[in-house]
Amino acid sequence: MELGAADHVASRGRLMATVTHVCTVDYVARLFDEDPELLDAILSNSDNLTYGSVITVHTGTDEAITALTDDGIDELTNMLSEARLTTTAWHQFLDDFVDDPELAARLKTSASR
Repeated sequence: MELGAADHVASRGRLMATVTHVCTVDYVARLFDEDPELLDAILSNSDNLTYGSVITVHTGTDEAITALTDDGIDELTNMLSEARLTTTAWHQFLDDFVDDPELAARLKTSASR
């Protein structure tokens, strides 16, 4: 199957955003003063953010880190802001998104923003 010319014709008239940089989860956690384990728990399920917002960067044969696009960072911060509107909403959010009971309990007792 040849893709060259056929793909060029099919893509005419469409604009697609190009990802030019990504931010690691640890960097995003520091940037927004979030718990990195919370972000890892949210990102462990690929259905939690829009496809393409979370990127896996392979750093070695068996090593990889997770990174977020700008859209992914926006989605994540919006998700967390909405979850923190009330204590009840925050606790429900943690129950829904964090599978580790010890982490969820720690996050529930830590100061809410």
